Amino acid sequence: MGSAYVAGTFDTKGAELDYVADLIARGHPVVTVDLSTSGESSGADVPAAEVAAHHPGGVDAVFTGDRGSAVTAMATAFTRFLAERDVDGVIGLGGSGGTALVTPAMRELPVGVPKVMVSTVASGDTSGYVDATDIAMFPSVTDVAGLNRISRRVLANAAHALLGAISHPMPQVEDKPAVALSMFGVTTPCVTAAAGRLEAEFDPLVFHATGTGGRAMEKLVDDGLVHAVLDVTTTEVCDLVAGGVMSAGEQRLDAIARTRVPYVGSCGALDMVNFGARETVPERYRDRNLYVHNPQVTLMRTTPEECREIGSFLARKLNACQGPVRFLLPTGGVSMLDAPGLPFHDPEADAALFETLEREVEQTEDRRVLRVENNVNDEEFVTALLAAFREIL
Repeated sequence: MGSAYVAGTFDTKGAELDYVADLIARGHPVVTVDLSTSGESSGADVPAAEVAAHHPGGVDAVFTGDRGSAVTAMATAFTRFLAERDVDGVIGLGGSGGTALVTPAMRELPVGVPKVMVSTVASGDTSGYVDATDIAMFPSVTDVAGLNRISRRVLANAAHALLGAISHPMPQVEDKPAVALSMFGVTTPCVTAAAGRLEAEFDPLVFHATGTGGRAMEKLVDDGLVHAVLDVTTTEVCDLVAGGVMSAGEQRLDAIARTRVPYVGSCGALDMVNFGARETVPERYRDRNLYVHNPQVTLMRTTPEECREIGSFLARKLNACQGPVRFLLPTGGVSMLDAPGLPFHDPEADAALFETLEREVEQTEDRRVLRVENNVNDEEFVTALLAAFREIL
């Protein structure tokens, strides 16, 4: 049995942290961790100096006297500290600073390890704290500044939520290998059909390719929770290249290279860049081929130049992969909108994408680029996709 970790700045939140630790300790072993950057001593099981010693630059890199740099450095130290521990769950509490201290370490823990953050900023935009992980954010309602009739109830609920998650693990189910699939609305027929044909033997995990979805998928790959990847929808790269709102960042596909997980990719939805409502499209793009997907989402057709840049990015990432790789080119169209008579049909742009990938991917016996003379959503393409998947397994 590991321990539940209660972390925060004991110099300012000691009473609240001790209250949470006492409640959890009634049902599970607890370790309290001080993340204070003031240098003051506390009664926590792990003093701040011990945590700070885990920073690559040592204790002096944390206790700088400057709050901003100290918080950043302590967050790094806590991440490295927690990675060495047997963690059954972790809970933190604080304001924006305390949340920034605790959540980076939470994000590095595997998905499924219970993580609870009681925060004054939990009712706002929490994407910078949660990102692609399963951190449960509890709004503190009152400030985390003493114990009162409201804070006691909120903190008790959070403590009991963590204790419940630790004490009542998920019931065991049939243990089939997990396969990750990336999907967008315009590639849904392909991914739905592929998942349906796999589910007798595998556990399909479908991720919405909205930036966070791609990062979440690769987080599970890094955590060793995914047996193989069917990356049908690589559209997040379009947003990275052209400045859309659904980029997964420069690190897209890096987890595939690090882990050597079997990988089948495709050009799904590489015909579009995502923006918000029509009026949010940047001025420089107002005269482009735009398609209002819904009142909140406007799509922009990628140009041949952008497709060449997208292809080069993907080729560079695929060349770094040493595990088995197949990348399929649906020459009949890369999305629902990319077909004759439809808004994003652009053979010149598609050709630029396909030719770049074929030219720049360093093909070997294990790394191959394959043309399929169908649209990504055609049944024939699904069959080719699953044939490639069987081959690399």
